Amino acid sequence: MIEVSGISKKFKTKKKVVSALEDVSFSCEDGKIFGLLGPNGAGKTTALRIMATLLKPDSGSVKVSGYDTVKQSTEVRKRIGFLTSDMKLSGNLSPDELMNFFGELNHISKEQLSSTKEQLVRYLGMGDFVNKPVEKLSTGMKQKTSIAVSLIHNPQVIIFDEPTNGLDIISSKVVTDFLKDFKKQGKTVIISTHIMPEAEKLCDTIGLIFEGHLIECGTKEELFKKYSQDSIEDIFFALAEERGLIKNV
Repeated sequence: MIEVSGISKKFKTKKKVVSALEDVSFSCEDGKIFGLLGPNGAGKTTALRIMATLLKPDSGSVKVSGYDTVKQSTEVRKRIGFLTSDMKLSGNLSPDELMNFFGELNHISKEQLSSTKEQLVRYLGMGDFVNKPVEKLSTGMKQKTSIAVSLIHNPQVIIFDEPTNGLDIISSKVVTDFLKDFKKQGKTVIISTHIMPEAEKLCDTIGLIFEGHLIECGTKEELFKKYSQDSIEDIFFALAEERGLIKNV
């Protein structure tokens, strides 16, 4: 389970102080998928990095499986698999070698590592390129490799920033089916995305974030009823227009 309680974060630039998050709170239980949706620059990635212990909030707190991300960051990292949009794979190492490296980094036994690699390669359809140098892989192949590396230690909590980025429609379905399977296993899954139909099909609970503020958070049914709409995309655009983020031409 993840509990996000009133987190705020500001960044200083040469000219001004930018507020990335303002008093954001939400939670996601085991066996559920939470989707954080918003335009670029809304604060999605900042929120996920705080959950993954890569950033410290200025105020507020995050607990992952009961562990505080600041005070008990080592315990948190043992329990999460984090896929970031900044993970740029390159070089001569193959996906197989990368999984070996990160498996050893997480102190996984050789037997368990071998079994997990086999499962990931089969599930993600990596058989044709698992031994090829990363620098020769397509964008979609690299994304699958990044996912495999993030999950090699079989984490209880999955935090994915734009998990289907760069994937074609078939590969995207593989990844979304993969996340649904994690849900069935009772794992906690949090994703950020700007693909509304994908989030609507995949997520149990959805948070809509604009300019660092979590404007709405609830189940799809709750949001549909509140706004008298039948799609998350329509609700999103209505809220964006209300906040002046969409200009009428």
